[in-house]
Amino acid sequence: MSISFGTDGWRALIAEEYTFANVRLCAQGAVDLLRSQGHQPRGLMIGYDTRFGSDRFAAAVAEVAAGNQTTALLCDRPAPTPAVAHNLVARDAGGGVVITASHNSAEWNGFKYKPDYGGSASEEVIEQLERHISAALSAGTPPTMPLDEATRLGLVEYVDPEPGYLGHISSLVDLEAIRSSGLKILADPMHGAGGGYFSKLLSGGTTSVAEIRSKPNPAFPGMSQPEPIARNLGQLQSSIKRRKADVGLATDGDADRLGLVDERGQFVTTLQTFALLCMHQMEVLNNRGAIVRSITMTRMVDRLADIHGVKVFETPVGFKHLAPVMIRERAMLAGEESGGYAFRGSVPERDGVLSGLMLLDLMVKTGQSVSELLATLEEKVGPHHYDRLDLTLNRAQRLSAITNLASARPETLGGKRVEHVDTEDGFRFMLQDGYWALVRFSGTEPLLRIYAEAESSDAVARLLHEVRTIAGV
Repeated sequence: MSISFGTDGWRALIAEEYTFANVRLCAQGAVDLLRSQGHQPRGLMIGYDTRFGSDRFAAAVAEVAAGNQTTALLCDRPAPTPAVAHNLVARDAGGGVVITASHNSAEWNGFKYKPDYGGSASEEVIEQLERHISAALSAGTPPTMPLDEATRLGLVEYVDPEPGYLGHISSLVDLEAIRSSGLKILADPMHGAGGGYFSKLLSGGTTSVAEIRSKPNPAFPGMSQPEPIARNLGQLQSSIKRRKADVGLATDGDADRLGLVDERGQFVTTLQTFALLCMHQMEVLNNRGAIVRSITMTRMVDRLADIHGVKVFETPVGFKHLAPVMIRERAMLAGEESGGYAFRGSVPERDGVLSGLMLLDLMVKTGQSVSELLATLEEKVGPHHYDRLDLTLNRAQRLSAITNLASARPETLGGKRVEHVDTEDGFRFMLQDGYWALVRFSGTEPLLRIYAEAESSDAVARLLHEVRTIAGV
């Protein structure tokens, strides 16, 4: 058996591949990686989400660290991945582990590794980690130390992840202006690790924050998975209309992604959301610096960047690609289609809570509702609509789709001229007027994903249909 890390960490079905034995192997690999880097004396930060058994899997990681005489900084409660990442950096740990499968369905759990800068591990770091895990598998059962003994010896320290993180992001946003704005905010942590964070940050003024689905529940009832996209946010959308809220903010299972719903109960796509965040940075906060986006992210960003003379860097999907570029360029923000956005001044990691605060700050400083902000955005960059189709394929269907796509040479798609096809990360068809369609396999789930951005929802639907036909699925 081999353990392979995808777009963001290793994920597997609980009780099948995701077992205590395999988690301990991953933990041994992480400790050995720290040792090889000379970072072992700085210790290992360990966090976890609200999934089934996450606290016990995190404890198993701590036991392996202690068994290797490596200090484990173990969160004493479930926490958002960005909160764990912040504590990692603030405490100068050598690296970090988060037990989470992020937005995957309830049957999954995962193991994310964070280098000492707190962002997603680069491909180079992941390759090193996988080699160490493979060596640990050959070496046999990793050494462990019971938590009670390790705590007594000072090899396990329990950490409250909230105070430092809340203080940090409070310094990045004008919270007092949001608290006194009188906004009516509805938060939906989707039974995940983000429960209570918006309320704690924004209480004490005329603004009200109510939460739905705030109680941790590893079954994630009422949704296919804790991913903050339209099909999983029906309850938030209906609640906004019923309660006459101004905005809805949803975070995924480990709260590193954000979903946005406007005052009418309409879901705002992740591409529109990132464009709004870019507009906020450049036009409201008057910040400058590079923007980093994945290939699946909107070209609205490029048009805004052109207006303000800002450079845009494009990467493959996954923050393991975005984070290194963000660090290198000191970018003001980075974003990917999954709803993950990161900001200069914080760790180079997706942060659903901070993203939500930035959007609230945009609303307060402009005095506009979300729907009005979207209208303003369209005036600047033109109409852009987007959708994504997720398909579960077996191995034979997957191979057939790859063969069909590799041989396809369409001159037009959806009535638009195909100007260029690239295969950097999947099969991407660049169309006239800056619109596009893309087919790629998920790095975290057994899915084929088809993406499209065009000038209308009908045009997007045509693109998705035609590309699916080409793929033969």
